[in-house]
Amino acid sequence: MSFKLVIIGGSDAGISAGLRAKELDPECKVTLVVADLFPNYSICGIPFYLSGEVLNWRALAHRTIEELSEAGLSLLLERRVQAIDPVHHRVTVVGEGGQAHSLPYDRLIIATGATSVHPPIVGLDLPGVYPLRFMADAFAVQQHLETRSPRSAVLIGGGYIGMEMADALTRRGLAVTVVEHAASVLKTVDPGFGTRVRDELQCHGIRVETNVRVERIEREGTQLFVTGSNLFHTTAELVLVGVGVEPNSQLARVAEIEVGERGAIRVTRKMETNLPDIYAAGDCVETWHRVLNHPTYLPLGSTAHKQGRIAGENAVGGTREFAGTLGTQVVKVFDLVIARTGLRNEEAARAGFDPFTVETITWDHKVYYPEAREIKIRVTGDRKTGRLLGAQLLGHMHAEIAKRIDIFATALFHGMRVEELNDLDLSYTPPLSNPWDPVQMSAQTWVKSLP
Repeated sequence: MSFKLVIIGGSDAGISAGLRAKELDPECKVTLVVADLFPNYSICGIPFYLSGEVLNWRALAHRTIEELSEAGLSLLLERRVQAIDPVHHRVTVVGEGGQAHSLPYDRLIIATGATSVHPPIVGLDLPGVYPLRFMADAFAVQQHLETRSPRSAVLIGGGYIGMEMADALTRRGLAVTVVEHAASVLKTVDPGFGTRVRDELQCHGIRVETNVRVERIEREGTQLFVTGSNLFHTTAELVLVGVGVEPNSQLARVAEIEVGERGAIRVTRKMETNLPDIYAAGDCVETWHRVLNHPTYLPLGSTAHKQGRIAGENAVGGTREFAGTLGTQVVKVFDLVIARTGLRNEEAARAGFDPFTVETITWDHKVYYPEAREIKIRVTGDRKTGRLLGAQLLGHMHAEIAKRIDIFATALFHGMRVEELNDLDLSYTPPLSNPWDPVQMSAQTWVKSLP
C-alpha cells in the first residue's frame, strides 16, 4: 500500500508541503483538503487585482489546478475537515451537501492558515461591509465595485492591507478614508516612518484618522455611517475591515494539539506538533524567530512557503529544521516603499538586548546621475556587542528598497555585527548605487554614533 499523506489547506504552506513530499517520494499519495475552489492563489495579490493593475484574477494562481494535478496532488475542493482522529489516523471530511466521509492518513499536515480578526464593531454584517482575506472576499468587493460604482470607501485598519487597499481604491477613483486605532499608520515600523506614510497617503487625497477606534457602522440607503471614538464620524458607500489576522487553529485544539503564542499551533523546528505523525505549517503555527531565539506569531506568505516545504519533506521521512524568521516585510504605497527586518528598538529592549538605533538619510545612487532618490535607513544594533538587530528603510519605489532590506536580512540571518556590513562586496555603478552602498553608509553612521 502506498504511503498516505493528507494535508488540510490548499494555500502557501499546504501546496508547498504537497509538492515537496511528491518530489522526495513520488509514490506517496498526497491528498489536499481545500475549503474553497482556489488552491495555491496569491492572496497577497488581491489588492492589485482590485486596483485594476492585474486584470484577470486567474493570474493570481501560482499554479493552476491542472498543474497541481499533473504534479501528483489529489485535490478535494470545497471540502472541510470536521475532525481529526489522531488515535486511528483518520480525518472526517465534509462536502458541500453536508455529507461526511472518513479519510485515512499515515501522516497529516495541518495548514489551515489564518482568519481575519473580527473587531467588536456593531454593523460588521451589513451589506457593503467586507473583510479582505480570501479570494471569495475579493470577488465580493469586486462585484460591489462593478455593480454599485461606489464613490467613497472607509478602510478600518492602517496596516499592510489597509495601505495597499488605500492605494488600490484611490486608483479606481474612490474617495478613501483610513481609520487606525493606533497613533500612526503602519505601526510595524517606527512612528516617524508611519508619519511619512501618512504624508504620502494625504498627498494622494486620502483622509487619515489615527487614534480612533471604530465602534459602529449603520446603513441608510446606499450610505454607510461609520462612527468611533474621539467623536469620529464619516459616511461612505463601501467599508473594508482589515485589522489583522489570527491563527485558524480550532480544529487542532479540538484534537488536543498544543497551541501557544496567540493560539497558534505549537510546533518544533521540524514542524512537528505534540501528536505523533501530525505536522503543521503556515499562518496557523508559531514561528521560530532567529534573533529572539524563541517562537512567536508572525504570519507571512514567504514563511508559510518555507515551513510547508519543511513539513512536506519531514512527513515523508526527512529531518530538516526551519531556520527561523526575521519578520522581513516590504510594502508599496503609491510611489513610496517601506520595509523592515529583525527587531525595532523597543522590541529589542523588551527581548533583553541593549539596543541603539540611528537614522541615516542618503541617496540611492550617485547624485550626479539624474533622478537620485533619498533613502531613510534606521539601523538597530546591540550597544554592547555591536550585533545587528534590525533595520527599517523608506524611499521611492525606484530606490531599490527591497534589495537593500534583503541585504540587512541576510546579515541578520548570519548573526553579523553592524560594522561587518562594510566588508560585504556589493555591486556598484553610478546609476544604481554608490561605492559605499546606502546599507554600508548607514552601518558607518551607526558605528560613528555609538556613545
